[in-house]
Amino acid sequence: MGFRRVAMVSYRLGGLDGVSVEAEKWRRALEQLGLEVTTVAGAGIADVLVANLGAWDRGVPEAAALQAALAGADLVVAENICSLPLHPAASEAVAAAMRGRPGLLHHHDLAWQRPGLGDRVADDPGWAHVTVNDLSRVQLQSRGIRAVTVHNRFRTDPAPGDGAATRRALDLDPGARLILQPTRAIPRKNVAGGLAAAEAMGATFWLTGPAEEGYQPELDRLFDAATVPVIHRPAPVDMAGAYAAADAVVLPSSWEGFGNPAVEASIHRRPVLVGPYPVAEELMALGFRWFRGVGELAAFVEDPDAALLEHNRAVAADRLGLDDLPTILAGLLDELEERRTG
Repeated sequence: MGFRRVAMVSYRLGGLDGVSVEAEKWRRALEQLGLEVTTVAGAGIADVLVANLGAWDRGVPEAAALQAALAGADLVVAENICSLPLHPAASEAVAAAMRGRPGLLHHHDLAWQRPGLGDRVADDPGWAHVTVNDLSRVQLQSRGIRAVTVHNRFRTDPAPGDGAATRRALDLDPGARLILQPTRAIPRKNVAGGLAAAEAMGATFWLTGPAEEGYQPELDRLFDAATVPVIHRPAPVDMAGAYAAADAVVLPSSWEGFGNPAVEASIHRRPVLVGPYPVAEELMALGFRWFRGVGELAAFVEDPDAALLEHNRAVAADRLGLDDLPTILAGLLDELEERRTG
């Protein structure tokens, strides 16, 4: 492998959003391969923060500042910033800075998968494209861009969470049903659907993520009208404790590039209700047995089947284990190096 220094660039890094979480897994895997990784972002936690590079910024990033942030890197990994043009000036600036140098574009979402963001993805002969699902890979192929799919990967043997401590921290009655939606509050996460599932089951509804993208007024309206107790706060202990405390997990989203909470809940042996987002079908084809209807989920919670929960955990371990990621990335880098030198 000829690469030694990597710059990983995104709108935001170091947070709990899906892109940040998966980028951190890639960073660690690249370092396991012996590469030096510098993180670059417009917001969050990174080695270098560049002004106007964040998704919700409106200024134009300075070309000189961006070039300085990438200086010394012989490979640039773009984490969704060239995939989803939430801030077109930032996307274009990163693509321009990457021209003529080897790059990996890690696509978590694509422009046309969100309303009003266009129909283009930047490309260059020196770049490789990696999608987190086959749906995006096929869509890129239809536009003449070759890509490979690398599904998100997970630690599949985490320490058990302390559900009792989490419930005490939430001041939850011992016998209360708890439905967990471990997502941010934005339109596509369909908080209304998660809340409706909790109401149908007479359960407390717990949303862990913050309201973003101007969603707070709608969230306030939903919670004011709720007919069951509502908790809106991060996990008071850790996410392992949150999963252990929950009777079931809901991911009612209309769109997810992947849908990490459904896999994480499976790893923690919790039943999962997933919404109609297209990639859920792709993941279920791996073997996951997730619920699509509230009635089925409610029946399971009343009469749990440990064999189903163990089955889902085993699928995650067999198909999506984190230990495989360094080997997968080494293969991608070898192919990119051959392209550069050949």
